[in-house]
Amino acid sequence: MKHGKKYAESAKLFDKATLYDPADALELTVKTATAKFDETIEAHIRLGVDSRHADQQVRGAVVLPNGTGKKVRVAVFAKGDDAKAAEAAGAEVVGAEDLVARIQGEGWMEFDVAIAAPNMMGLVGRLGKVLGPRGLMPSPKAGTVTPNVAQAVVDAKAGKIEYRLDKTNIIHCPIGKASFGKDKLNENFTTLLDAIIKAKPASAKGQYIRSCVVSATMGPGVRINPAKVGSTAAQG
Repeated sequence: MKHGKKYAESAKLFDKATLYDPADALELTVKTATAKFDETIEAHIRLGVDSRHADQQVRGAVVLPNGTGKKVRVAVFAKGDDAKAAEAAGAEVVGAEDLVARIQGEGWMEFDVAIAAPNMMGLVGRLGKVLGPRGLMPSPKAGTVTPNVAQAVVDAKAGKIEYRLDKTNIIHCPIGKASFGKDKLNENFTTLLDAIIKAKPASAKGQYIRSCVVSATMGPGVRINPAKVGSTAAQG
């Protein structure tokens, strides 16, 4: 794969073979973010589990202390008092049958997070084939199916992200913007890793955090020492 001049220059800022401490890796990653826009910093964590087994799935959600730097548009499936509470909490769109019809009939998808009251899931289930592939289907594990829709809206706006294992046993998550600087990014990164470590399946054997790489949107990946991640560093 051929990379551009800026990518090549960024790659010279660090040693690809070195495993860096998280703070040092994030400082280097910020330096590689030379695009004209505020690049997103992402973490890619490979776990020592097998996603083909149901008892080794790793999935959850966590609120990053410094947010993601992205304006989050929230759609809420709710009625009555729940709908009023969601609107008061700042949701962009709130509805029930009308919202389902808008998504099904018009293909309307102008939202980043979907939240549903539990009594709405029979209705929202009709959208499984539309929302599922986009990672937008409300889920109890992600905290987006909840009786407290107002709090879920507040959390989403504050920088709540969902993490889940893909088919290659890797979790990919945004942890902020290059403009945050290394300290805020490191706080977000540590919060995410702590959550992933706490979510370790009981059936997982051997080293849990196998590898970890951070990168800017347009930049090269910087490798992190897996023994140094998370405030607990519980590798087990």
